[in-house]
Amino acid sequence: MGKVYLVGAGPGDPELLTLKAIKVISRADVILYDRLINDKVLEYAKPTCKLVYVGKADGKHTIPQEEINKLLVYYASVYQNVVRLKGGDPFIFGRGGEEALYLSKFKIPYEVVPGVSSVYSVPAYAGIPLTFRGVASSFAVVTGHEATGKEKPVNWEDFKGVDTLVILMGVKNRQKIAKELIRCGRDPEEPVAFVERGTTDSQRVVVSTLKEVSENPPDVEPPAVMVVGQVVRLHNLLKDFLENLKPEGEIHNVEHLRWEK
Repeated sequence: MGKVYLVGAGPGDPELLTLKAIKVISRADVILYDRLINDKVLEYAKPTCKLVYVGKADGKHTIPQEEINKLLVYYASVYQNVVRLKGGDPFIFGRGGEEALYLSKFKIPYEVVPGVSSVYSVPAYAGIPLTFRGVASSFAVVTGHEATGKEKPVNWEDFKGVDTLVILMGVKNRQKIAKELIRCGRDPEEPVAFVERGTTDSQRVVVSTLKEVSENPPDVEPPAVMVVGQVVRLHNLLKDFLENLKPEGEIHNVEHLRWEK
């Protein structure tokens, strides 16, 4: 009986892989990987490693989750080291918890290798800190997917008092989400940022407001992280520094900014 490693591959930039992830990937006999895994990450695998694509596109798995679970058990009975490679962190909207429970049911040994999550890393690459003294002391992460089947529907009322909202997989429903947040009492002029393909060379940032997104949503392509909150205003201050990587770049006199509604 082999061992299964539930590995987080990070948000896209292969240099954000953890040392442990690289070690586990390089020893893998078989890797089951998702759609958003950077090809350069798979280059760490040994030449004899079997690569199995189990990703999804347009919200539909090429292989249903139930089948992926069964594959993990099967491969663990054939190979010594099995890696389930996921974007970001396997336990943050990655269904890693479900896979861990399934493996436990069949007494398959497994280990979780956490990954750098897009929740905070993608906004950071765009110059958007999720918290900032005097501006945001709380943040929440929520899925933007419509609830289907056994999924619990999102109650947007629960998030009206949170300073910064990070919404994953919300591009398709961005207009509806913006309307719901306004309905729940968030300021229509509150800034919103969409960070496409975050941490990669093709990263793109689109800044708008809840009102604009609710009425005429900007053109955004997945994968993208949606950030709602006053911290989005920091993007314009930090983006030049991040893009040019100039050591002398810094923010002067932040206190003069108007963060209030």
